[in-house]
Amino acid sequence: MQITSDHRSSQLRARTLGLCLAGGLLAALPQVHAAQGTDSGSLAKAAQNPIADMISVPFQNNINFDVGPQEKVQNVLNIQPVYPFSLNDRWNVITRTIVPVISQPAFTPSQDREFGIGDIQFSTFFSPKAASDGWVWGAGVIAQLDTATDNRLGQGVWGLGPTAVALHLGKTWVYGALINNVWSVAKDSGASDVNQLLVQPFVNYNFPQHPGRYLSFAPIITANWEADSGQRWTLPLGIGIGQVMRFGKQPVNLLVAGYYNVERPDYAAQWQLRLQLQLLFPK
Repeated sequence: MQITSDHRSSQLRARTLGLCLAGGLLAALPQVHAAQGTDSGSLAKAAQNPIADMISVPFQNNINFDVGPQEKVQNVLNIQPVYPFSLNDRWNVITRTIVPVISQPAFTPSQDREFGIGDIQFSTFFSPKAASDGWVWGAGVIAQLDTATDNRLGQGVWGLGPTAVALHLGKTWVYGALINNVWSVAKDSGASDVNQLLVQPFVNYNFPQHPGRYLSFAPIITANWEADSGQRWTLPLGIGIGQVMRFGKQPVNLLVAGYYNVERPDYAAQWQLRLQLQLLFPK
């Protein structure tokens, strides 16, 4: 476990969070009125592409059931602004930030519920602008920042590693996978080493008779390589349904999904309900 942050460290982490959130919101503002005339079907496929050349701001809320020895509910709201940059005529750089806002249940009768910010992750992908036979790919680096406002909400490490994504964009199907692995490069005194894998395969079926509506299979599979073999993997199975619509002139992508962890460490969640609202800002 991590050591408790002192007051100065908490202030630094709060400032880091503020800068990340402000950057994501400022990135979104220039495109707010640019969504008119873009059809829902195309927007849905762009929303399903993690490295689309489109600004978006997803708010993904994960309600995790039966967490901890007391089997309580954990809530994690991931604020995930995505911002693309054009390098030249052939290449884009896509940045993705994940800011977790966590409500952590008590693990012992003497503990209280803890609310605050977890460890922020920042990814950068280099991606060609042109697809090849419907295939799109990107590769880059992911950094984990030691920004948790309490030791129960983060790992107490600064981490770094590779990340990559590949997907195929078809007429009705969008499928692919995102993968990264993070190693700790610096840590708080008493914190454990980190070596963690994340794989997110995704398969989406877009209904041709209902533009913007789709079925989604996108489990987040993780492995903690530092844990014992029986405590290493989290493997969810489930499905969701999404719809792209407009709130006034603003296009949004709404998604609801449920997953059951068929493999999980002790005290990890058994079930997850995922609710997402994604603001879309196409060019």
